[in-house]
Order: sequence, then structure tokens, then C-alpha cells
Amino acid sequence: MKITSPVIGEIEVSPERIIEFPNGLPGFEATHQFTLLHPEGDDAPNIFVLQGVDNPEVTFTVTTPDVLGLNYEFTLTDDEVAALQLGNPDDVSVLLIVRNNDTGAVAPQANVMAPLVINTAARRAVQKIIGRVDTSVTLRAV
Repeated sequence: MKITSPVIGEIEVSPERIIEFPNGLPGFEATHQFTLLHPEGDDAPNIFVLQGVDNPEVTFTVTTPDVLGLNYEFTLTDDEVAALQLGNPDDVSVLLIVRNNDTGAVAPQANVMAPLVINTAARRAVQKIIGRVDTSVTLRAV
């Protein structure tokens, strides 16, 4: 399927690369299908584009928590496990939405309170809303 991304331009997205968010994302509930993109030729990318497939105008910049020195440990609800169709915890990947801060900060900011949880085997995902950060999230000085 071909889509035109405002960030990447025209791209071909194969069905095997589509990640289904059954409930969409908060504020983007109507967008359910996404794909992950990274710059061509980058064999070990740190930053990705989460590109809406069913609504190409929806894009997010994402990265893995370890790039930011974070280590996540949280519990998924039964509803989240069902939405992910999760059978094996080893199939889980976590991403964070990042954005540049318009206030003049040099480093981008990540939404650590709402990580994206992806079942890489089933290609299904949810956004986990965390009520509070406790000691299970550790920060590393960079």
C-alpha cells in the first residue's frame, strides 16, 4: 500500500510492517494502523518515525527507553494483555514518543508517562498510561 507521509514523502508499506493499535492513541483514536520507519542506510537507528498508515498526517518521533538511559518495569492490565494478544513477554518492545521542546531546551523531551508497548510477534500495540513513576524507572546521567 502506498501512502504519502508529510515527513518522509511517498512510501510503500507492506502489510507485514503494519502495527495495529486497536484503540488508537489518546487524541488520535481514529488512527489504528501505523508503521515504524527509520532513515535509509542507518543499520542501528536510535530515532524512528511512527507513521500513521490509515491517516498519513499522523506521525510521531519515537525512540527506545535505553537511548535515553531509562529502564522501564511496569505491569500490564488484563485488558492491555488482551489488546496486545500477548502470549510471550519476550515479544514486547517499548517505545517513547519524543518531541523537541519549544521552550529552548537543547535536548528533546520524551513522554515517559505514556510508553508505547508493542507485541512484535502479533504486531499489535497499546499506549500504557502510567499514573506515577516510581523506583522501577531508573535514570542514567548522560
